[in-house]
Amino acid sequence: MNLSEQPDIYNWPESHYVFVEKIGPFMQTAPAAWQEFHKLVGGLTTDKSFLSVASLYKVKPQNLYRAGVLLKTKPAEIPSGLKYEKFHGGKYSRFTLTGPYSQLPEACGRVFAIVEKTSLALRDDFFIENYVNDPKTTPEEKLITEIMVPIQ
Repeated sequence: MNLSEQPDIYNWPESHYVFVEKIGPFMQTAPAAWQEFHKLVGGLTTDKSFLSVASLYKVKPQNLYRAGVLLKTKPAEIPSGLKYEKFHGGKYSRFTLTGPYSQLPEACGRVFAIVEKTSLALRDDFFIENYVNDPKTTPEEKLITEIMVPIQ
């Protein structure tokens, strides 16, 4: 697994998030959320204010998983079936995985272990998986996913 284990600090900008939300075990809710999102997203990924495709999630108090798209500005219309929220961003420790999405559970487990071992001071906010490149045009072994941990 090609995972950076020394994070860098990144300040995620305030942005606008359009998403599908699911609650429950991530191994079930994440694929279901992405499948539903891709059916409903319409042209948001080609919108001129497009920033990124990303999941935002919280493990506690419940397994809350969101699959969506981040935009610079609020879209004029939210596609039916999707939710909207202004995301305030903030300071994150950023770990980078290079390789297939199938490695994300193992990579996230490793990131959580590093966070626990180093006693990283977390803030109560969403974790982010930022999908840097497009899996439709990028070979699996070159996919880049930034795993971001909210820090104080």
